[in-house]
Amino acid sequence: MTVRDLVTLPKAHLHLHYEGAMRPSTLLELAATHGMPAPAVDSAVTFADFMGLYVAASSVLVGPDEFFRLFREIAEDAAASGAVWVEVHVDSGLHAPRMGSDDDVFELFLAGVAAAEAATGVGVGLIVSADRCRDPANAVEQAHRAARHAGAGVVAFGLANDEAYPPEPFAEAFAIARDAGLISAPHAGELVGPVSVRGALDTLAPDRLGHGVRATEDPSLVRRLIDDDVCCDACPTSNLKLNLFPSIAEHPVATLIDAGVPVTLNGDDPLMFDSPLIGEYQLVRDAFDYSDEVMATIARTSIERSGMPEARKQSALTGIETWLSS
Repeated sequence: MTVRDLVTLPKAHLHLHYEGAMRPSTLLELAATHGMPAPAVDSAVTFADFMGLYVAASSVLVGPDEFFRLFREIAEDAAASGAVWVEVHVDSGLHAPRMGSDDDVFELFLAGVAAAEAATGVGVGLIVSADRCRDPANAVEQAHRAARHAGAGVVAFGLANDEAYPPEPFAEAFAIARDAGLISAPHAGELVGPVSVRGALDTLAPDRLGHGVRATEDPSLVRRLIDDDVCCDACPTSNLKLNLFPSIAEHPVATLIDAGVPVTLNGDDPLMFDSPLIGEYQLVRDAFDYSDEVMATIARTSIERSGMPEARKQSALTGIETWLSS
């Protein structure tokens, strides 16, 4: 099975950071247009490196046209990997200081999503992602904003940044989001091990975990993920590039898959990690010699656990069965 064959497998991209999905060529072009130095986005070897580059990359987005362009290109790149749906983490706070209020920026996000879907046919949903390094009161504000747009561009609520800041203080924000019908999708189990995963499970009632892979360091947590039916949005290349694991052979994604934990594969931040969605599928398939049936299960999980409309889900699931039978 080649990359070209896997491209025809319908799938959803559920864990993708907005600015981190910018094309390198777009970053260079916009930086030159605004007379800014282009950050060396391929140089991250630690999470601190990554966050610094992520913020630097976001600074080249200074006008509405650039936001629209970025969303369109995200959808185009997702389509090139065979995705029929993409979900992106967004944080209006990164842009509000130069673009107006958080509400102003958020309206740009919503308009960009709608325009990208109309232009490409790929569905796009927003994951409003609170920053765990900020005051939890800001997360509550973000959750109320997300709740007002639940089902109208926003599909999930997340929690990002350094897991040294634990999840428990954000319980109120996630309760607001869940009450609005949004998917609970915090990051956990990337930089910090079982304590991060357990804290998220105990206090945020996640439907999906961003990464989640370090749950494998405690077998009881793997069983809990299965029993609670929590999906892990794994991003293997990102983890390898940030030196969290020495090789793909030693990456715990296969431990989760083989145990029966629902798992999706995601590119995380292609700008920094050169990790297109289709590359993640090929990487995992080759490393663990997975069959068509396993790859179809991963793709099916990505559809079922997404926030896409039901009719689109059913169409995508039919496409997976067609791919498998062919």
